[in-house]
Amino acid sequence: MHVPSPPLTSFAIVGRPDTPELAGPLARLLEALGRAGATTRVDEALVTTTGITLPKSARSVPSAQLLEGVDAVIAAGGDGTMISVARRAAALNVPVLGINQGRLGFLTDVSAREIETVIPEILKGHYSEERRALLHAQLNRDANQSTARDLSERALAINDVVLSRGATGSMIEMEVVIDDRPAYTLRADGLIVSTPTGSTAYALSAHGPIVHPNVPAMLMVPVAPHALTNRPVVLPDTSTIVVRMLRGRDAGLHCDGQSHFAMSEGDELTVARSPFSARLIHPLTYDYFSMLRRKLAWGETADKFHSED
Repeated sequence: MHVPSPPLTSFAIVGRPDTPELAGPLARLLEALGRAGATTRVDEALVTTTGITLPKSARSVPSAQLLEGVDAVIAAGGDGTMISVARRAAALNVPVLGINQGRLGFLTDVSAREIETVIPEILKGHYSEERRALLHAQLNRDANQSTARDLSERALAINDVVLSRGATGSMIEMEVVIDDRPAYTLRADGLIVSTPTGSTAYALSAHGPIVHPNVPAMLMVPVAPHALTNRPVVLPDTSTIVVRMLRGRDAGLHCDGQSHFAMSEGDELTVARSPFSARLIHPLTYDYFSMLRRKLAWGETADKFHSED
């Protein structure tokens, strides 16, 4: 029997400001929240671009103040929006619920058509909560070779930290050290360091394993390695990974595909688990393997895909 979670009475709503098609779902979401007695803050940029009229239970707030003092955040959009919001909310220990307006939606559980049925139940405490690990990436540039103003950069990632080749197309060469012990030298198009959450993102496309989000692990997945012996590795999430750039022109570091930094030969990247965790709210109907079946078409045959053409 499910024991109700703490009721939620105040929310912040975040979405991509350049998506006017959010106006309809956003209006329905605000109506459902107001009808249940909740108060809501809406990102003022989202209000402007959608042109919606806020009910009395909601007010427009600048993005920088949006997450202060709310019970939960609702991210309306795709996984990119959810990931961006979850990183901000993790530092404030605020849970996040995703309304899917994107494509696959691995992290956004509630579809727009479910707003009127799911939101009232969540407000009553009929939801579950899950914590997802984040990675902390620190880039230390070689002071003798770097032309960048900042010799040290930091970023968080809920999906992955990716070191990749640049626009010139040449492979990069990296030395990988794990917990102060040399692991290998890698020549490849790149290297993905992923959380279990990110195992269904870019790491999956690079033939990495799917890791359940409750497993305390980190993944290292080479991208198009030059040697067939380089394979994905699953590590304890207590590991510290150091990647030194040996050779590579125009290489880059990308955290969740949203924070980007240039890398040069001699630069050093350190990746470890962050002390922050993302808190995700799920409807009680949420099931991880059901989600994988729907999003990845597990068990579907070629006949079914041809019949839908």
